[in-house]
Amino acid sequence: MLRDHFHPPLKGRRHWEAFHSGWATNLAAELNRILPPHWFAEPSVHYGIQVAPDVATWEAADDSGESVSAAFPSWTPEAPTMTLDIALTTDIVQVDVFNGEAGPVLAGAIELVSPSNKDRRESRDAFVSKCESFLREAIGLVVIDIVTDRHANLHNELLNRLGETSASSRGLYACAYHPTSRDEHTVLDLWHHPLSIGGTLPTLPLSLKNGPRVPIDLAKSYAQTCEQLRLNDASFLPANS
Repeated sequence: MLRDHFHPPLKGRRHWEAFHSGWATNLAAELNRILPPHWFAEPSVHYGIQVAPDVATWEAADDSGESVSAAFPSWTPEAPTMTLDIALTTDIVQVDVFNGEAGPVLAGAIELVSPSNKDRRESRDAFVSKCESFLREAIGLVVIDIVTDRHANLHNELLNRLGETSASSRGLYACAYHPTSRDEHTVLDLWHHPLSIGGTLPTLPLSLKNGPRVPIDLAKSYAQTCEQLRLNDASFLPANS
């Protein structure tokens, strides 16, 4: 059953970052067990992403593997015609699924929402923009939000970005999105499941671009991660368990 990783008793005794990282790893491992040949999944986890300052030299490795400063050919462009503030997706916790026959080519993604993804308007916009770009490229997507200490709803914001202004999802959720064509129209199929602390997690379809549709058993991978990280202590379970 779903635990609250962002409030006591788990908060202060366990790190949610470790759980998200472990869950992404287990989701990728389960996908690699069931994906057909030439397809593969990889976890991608980065916290606190930052852009390096603008510098004239860059670090490279010589033949021995030692880091050295390499001078780039001296060239300075004209001053920018415009400079804008831009927000990055500061945390990335996702599983990427690739078709290895032609690339590899990204065909599907599972996004685990972090607190910073739901925090400031700029951070939410960056996360929603990434999800929107997946869908507009016909890449299958699953978004999982178990963050209880931020209350923005990224599912609603994503649907609003896509033109669906009546979206009214509340609370925690897991949702699968499948861009497809039907009756000569491009449509987006959704499987939206509200989540609750103490409740169970669903199995969702991940529809891979130009590939199969595979089941994502959230309950199985979640339980496996809890066991690996020793979160099955009775004091960590919801009060109604």
